[in-house]
Amino acid sequence: MSGTTLVQSEEAKDYAATLRNRARLAANKNLLFWYRELYRDQFKDFPNPAALSILEIGSGTSPAKQFLSNIITSDVLDLDYLDLVFDCHEINKLDAIKDNSLDVITLTNVLHHLKSPIEFLNRAAGKLKSGGKVIATEPFFSLLSTPIFKYFHHEAVDFRISEPELSHVEGPLASANIALPWLIFFRKREWLQRLNDNFDLTSFSGRPFSALSYMATGGISHRLPVPHSLYRILFCVDLALSRRSPRLCAAFFTVTLTRR
Repeated sequence: MSGTTLVQSEEAKDYAATLRNRARLAANKNLLFWYRELYRDQFKDFPNPAALSILEIGSGTSPAKQFLSNIITSDVLDLDYLDLVFDCHEINKLDAIKDNSLDVITLTNVLHHLKSPIEFLNRAAGKLKSGGKVIATEPFFSLLSTPIFKYFHHEAVDFRISEPELSHVEGPLASANIALPWLIFFRKREWLQRLNDNFDLTSFSGRPFSALSYMATGGISHRLPVPHSLYRILFCVDLALSRRSPRLCAAFFTVTLTRR
């Protein structure tokens, strides 16, 4: 099989998987609630998120536009419900979004799929206004979440990488190292410093978001029979625990970077 045919085959698989995952998410009331609370938390420091110019990277499965209708959606896959289709690694070449025009670029569980997340972030900075934000949510590795991600999650976990990038790329969904963003933002200070030219790292913030409440929804692949009224209560307790003891039980974090 030629390289081109192999790439096309992977893209076809990812296309079908994205549509399937999008339908599953839409049918999972508890998972939609988890995402709704995530977006509220991501934008809690903005008085009027509806007035912002927001670009979302990796919108294939994302329900963000249900909650923030002004979001510009995008993905590398050519899906007919998206506003833009492009490879985010080449965002600096994207004419559809003017330089210095965006208030926010947001990503949820996307950075760990990127070949070179630091390269992407540095290139994306040019599309942000001065003081504009990148808001990204990714897996957090605590005592509780680490064995779950390592042994029960289908995506790769590799803490031993020597550079902040994926060593092997197959397709947008198949390629991943879910430890990569956590290493950049919490373990490898020298990697984080590579963003210093474009982002004010003195204002860098990272906060935990939830522990087991994502898993309690069944995630994308499954749907657990937890009554929605009970789930809402459990979510509030779970969020509080993740923030009280992040090293013990947090499973996700949201990082905010501010453009210089």
